[in-house]
Amino acid sequence: MFQFTEDCLLGVEEIDEEHRHLFELLNEGCDMLYNEYRGDKYEEIKELLGELEDYADQHFAHEEAYMEQICDPELILQRPQHLSFRETIVEFMLHNIDDEEEQQELLEELMNFLAKWLYHHILGSDILIGRLPPLEEWMIRENPCEFCDEYLTGNAMMDHEHRVLFELVEHTYNMVRNKKVNENYDEVVRVIKELTKYTKIHFTDEEEYMIEIQYEGYDAQKRAHEAFVARLEEEDLAKIGEDDLQTYMESLVQYLLEWLVHHILKEDKKIPCIESTLEENDDLDSIE
Repeated sequence: MFQFTEDCLLGVEEIDEEHRHLFELLNEGCDMLYNEYRGDKYEEIKELLGELEDYADQHFAHEEAYMEQICDPELILQRPQHLSFRETIVEFMLHNIDDEEEQQELLEELMNFLAKWLYHHILGSDILIGRLPPLEEWMIRENPCEFCDEYLTGNAMMDHEHRVLFELVEHTYNMVRNKKVNENYDEVVRVIKELTKYTKIHFTDEEEYMIEIQYEGYDAQKRAHEAFVARLEEEDLAKIGEDDLQTYMESLVQYLLEWLVHHILKEDKKIPCIESTLEENDDLDSIE
């Protein structure tokens, strides 16, 4: 069974309750999938899909209204994700589930989709709702991508790799700030790919360290890492119109920076530190 744990809490009561309900729907579907004594599940599946459709309409409306109210830049990236969820549920509703074998196949596919959505969307996107400053405030900071002493964990390996991630984000940020996104499109794409690649390296190193010291928060960290990587891998700038690309990249860089800051301060700094043999090196040549 899937549990609604503390790392899934946003601190917004209405949204947290609706997320908790989605966990309940997932567990209801899992019980239906693995209960061999329930026989024909046609009506139960139709009812579950109807509840999910209602959930999508009501919850996303509430979530987007809240983000609009606080001028949250995360809204720009969340809208297409919400639309994709709705479209997927509609596709499930069109499946033929007349016989029990088809019912089992649909339930298994639906549960896999919902489980991925729960952890990737909530931990990769929703967790930042209400934590991001309005876009206008962010754009006037002196250098929001500076790696400050407050981000230091005391672990040389982690601090070195965090610094590299900040430098990659800063490279993109400078193009965004100077309104150079469209004319440097290929470079923007390259940096996003490089950031994704290095993020995977960093998360692997960090997770191996947590396993080595038997850190109790490993599972929550791994879920958050997977959600962030999934978010990066979903980015497809080719689908963004030229007129919207600048605004989109402003929001994306905002997301990358704020996620890193939040994750380092709230999660990584909890990891116990043991002496590392890695010498800090600011040279990016090793990842190019």
